[in-house]
Amino acid sequence: MKPTPTWKFLQAICRIATTLLFDLKVFGVHRIPQEGGVLVVCNHQSYLDPVLVAVRSRRPLSYMAKSELFGFKPFDWLIRSLGAFPVRQGAGDVRAIKEAIERLQQGDALTIFPEGSRSEDGGLLPIEPGIGLMVRKAKVPVLPVVIDGAFRAWPKGRRIFGPAPVRVLYGSPMDLSKLDREKIIQTIDAAFHDMLSQLRENRGARDCREA
Repeated sequence: MKPTPTWKFLQAICRIATTLLFDLKVFGVHRIPQEGGVLVVCNHQSYLDPVLVAVRSRRPLSYMAKSELFGFKPFDWLIRSLGAFPVRQGAGDVRAIKEAIERLQQGDALTIFPEGSRSEDGGLLPIEPGIGLMVRKAKVPVLPVVIDGAFRAWPKGRRIFGPAPVRVLYGSPMDLSKLDREKIIQTIDAAFHDMLSQLRENRGARDCREA
């Protein structure tokens, strides 16, 4: 997926907004491969997360998003124009999994939130098992990303976001395609925990440059 005018315009607006509202600091964004399929996996603290993951990326990121978000036609058009496609949560949506694998094999950078739902307290949730199948079938690098501070900015249950410092850390791409499904989940979970600790201990800024 190449940057569209819509993508470029919205990214520019969101970059300004996230800097002003959230003092956004992003570390390691240079680790996103600039070509070829890559599965970007991220923890899920708030509705802001899709924007926070992509706002500093030089490469457009597409998304697997819950089907309820596609019910309002203007918003449906907007998120589809940004590369999103629906998945039915908790329904074993085989069609969505197949589309995700196809997009990855075609060279897209696809973002998913493998915890499945937003955190209730800003901590990490268990990773859903479907990601194991996706990784094994797609055979593309897995890039872990963690966000911290988005929960304080827009916690679950609040109607609108507010100002709060947010930090994002990109890890290194991992080849997990030869692991079994359980080991894939364990590896991603371990990466999330380690990277979140880095951010909360302010080690992210020392480990890699800010974007």
